[in-house]
Amino acid sequence: MRRPPAQPNQPNHPNRSGRRNPPTPPFNASAARRLRAALNMGPAHVAYGLRVSYGLPYVTEDLVIAWERELAAPTSNELTALAGVLWCSPSELLGKPRTLREHRIARGLAPEDVARTVGHELTAYLRMEENEDWRGTDRQSAALAEILGLSLPDFITVTGRDGKLAELLRSAVTTRWQGYVRPVGKMLPLDRRALEATLQELHQNYQGQMTATLSWGGGSGDSSAAGREFLDRIVEHFWTMLQGNTA
Repeated sequence: MRRPPAQPNQPNHPNRSGRRNPPTPPFNASAARRLRAALNMGPAHVAYGLRVSYGLPYVTEDLVIAWERELAAPTSNELTALAGVLWCSPSELLGKPRTLREHRIARGLAPEDVARTVGHELTAYLRMEENEDWRGTDRQSAALAEILGLSLPDFITVTGRDGKLAELLRSAVTTRWQGYVRPVGKMLPLDRRALEATLQELHQNYQGQMTATLSWGGGSGDSSAAGREFLDRIVEHFWTMLQGNTA
């Protein structure tokens, strides 16, 4: 099979205005194959539906096959159209959403709908999606979380607060965790007791791991490596422990 040439609206290809298109959403190729097979459709049938029903004249059977083999990925518009042809929601064709745009696509929402709900001008909201830089008040952030159905971890990631949270958590486990209950609590609307229990557990796990590495006969290099690995995944550890403390 020939790999299809880049189409004008493929990611990282300049459009007519000279600007590059946004990155493609995380595409679940195996889900696309499964859904197509369940409808007894071939790639050619899918391509025909995209051309005729969704105004994508350049889509060929080869391009659909390339999507399914992960040789190419559909753009946001192509993914929405593909969901229509396969009689599914866009979220069924997505991997785990990571960005503001990906969460919106997964919910099948137009940018106008989100912008209106959160109280932003459309151009300002689109700029936030493009730059992956959410800027909103507490009220707007709450409205964003509601319309996109964001979990607390997803909300922190989408609004770009992962880095700040990681910084606070690293300080909490390497010094006195008690001093970070309030700063972390200002970022996250959590029950204080659950937050305290999680920070204490996180601190104990980190310190215990460092001590265990040394007691097993590892040198300071082994201890440093173990510590860096733990700190690199500090946010992931935090959410896992928090889930256990709020269950």
